[in-house]
Amino acid sequence: MAASLHSLSELLGAPEPAIRLILSIIIGYPFALVYRHFLFYQSPTVIHLFHTLSGLSLAVFNFGSQIYHSVVCILVQFLMLRLMGRTVTNVLSSFIFQMGYLLAGYYYTATQDYDIKWTMPQCVLTLKLIGLSFDYYDGRKEPSEGNEQQKNSALPSVPSLLEVFGFSYFYGGFLVGPQFTLLKYQQLVNRELTDCHGKPPSSVVPAMKRFALGFFYLVVFAVFSTYYQDSYFTTDEFGAQPFWYRCVYILIWGKISLYKYVSCWVIAEGVCILAGLGYNGTQDGKPQWNACANMKMWLFETSTQFSGTIESFNINTNAWAARNVFKRLKFLGNKKVSHFSTLLFLTLWHGFHSGYFMCFAMEFIIITVEKQAQALVKDSPTLTRLANSPLYPLIYLVQQFIHWLFMGYSLIGFCLFTYDKWLKVYTSVYFCGHIFFLVAFLIMPYLRNALVPRKERSQLKKD
Repeated sequence: MAASLHSLSELLGAPEPAIRLILSIIIGYPFALVYRHFLFYQSPTVIHLFHTLSGLSLAVFNFGSQIYHSVVCILVQFLMLRLMGRTVTNVLSSFIFQMGYLLAGYYYTATQDYDIKWTMPQCVLTLKLIGLSFDYYDGRKEPSEGNEQQKNSALPSVPSLLEVFGFSYFYGGFLVGPQFTLLKYQQLVNRELTDCHGKPPSSVVPAMKRFALGFFYLVVFAVFSTYYQDSYFTTDEFGAQPFWYRCVYILIWGKISLYKYVSCWVIAEGVCILAGLGYNGTQDGKPQWNACANMKMWLFETSTQFSGTIESFNINTNAWAARNVFKRLKFLGNKKVSHFSTLLFLTLWHGFHSGYFMCFAMEFIIITVEKQAQALVKDSPTLTRLANSPLYPLIYLVQQFIHWLFMGYSLIGFCLFTYDKWLKVYTSVYFCGHIFFLVAFLIMPYLRNALVPRKERSQLKKD
């Protein structure tokens, strides 16, 4: 087996851990078929055992004996639920322990490159287990308390150990996500997530469509990533290229780099759909299979706005952060502080590399400026007419160029990790992204004064 993987790795020119990861995600499809055809009518105990053992087998295949990290965290989380109950102490203890364990893993295993190691599924598991403590805590609230999302995920009773293991190791979400709640998992096991009452869901075709789409993006990434590599940024050859070439390279490289994540998430989503976890009720009489969607592909490919890309990308993780971090910071009374705190949490969740901090800092600045620009276009009659004029196709192309240029620009820190690497790249393009958004932020008030009539400004202040 090892020799076959090594040969396949050499043939495709991809690292062996990456081959193992992709194969493990795809193996989720036969696992889902086994569940549908042989285990769908079995007892919850049998289904939990199957999900636990199948997920553990994938963990061993990828990380060997290092699976003990996930086992330890699951056991500790279960004990905290049992011993501490529905208390704030349980929530805080869970948050501190799970994040502390993950961050310790990052600290002791960190290198200057992107490595596929046990901390990758551990970061997915960390959110699952912290979310589990929040959902168990929310189960103590009255129906009138909490927001709608919290009500829909609140747990009425403490789960069993086997149930927590099945939830944690479910083959459709263990390695790369998506995030889902224990209540959703319980509905799957109880045969509630199906459009065919009492029978396996009619989700084979939707699942295969997601697999085909994910495989397409995987091929695109595999082909073009050989021409647009992270390592090229730090070469003297890149620094010697004209400024325009460096910018265009960053734009294309950023787009290709994201396909690495897109392909894995869309293929994993197909596994969840096939098993039934992707079922999201019906709309106009048609079953919806987007409950585990981590990507909105049309929005991702067509949006000219940074907020649109964020909305379409890693949806379930962003929804988790919104539900369990952003909205729970409501007591701060300031959305910007809550937004900044949420981004800080997501930064640390990814690791300690300085590039992560740079990337999420750029995201905060870009989204802030973009919101101001959107408000300006909406409030300015001149800009509104221009946006609706025959010139819009040209405006769209310019927006799209700016959008993907600075999306790739922001990803430089995220992908290159260390200070010496991303600083060298930003220096080579004269910090154009930082300067662009800093200038935009500073001149936005003056543009508003010039382009929004005084009467409208006065009315907006009153509103």
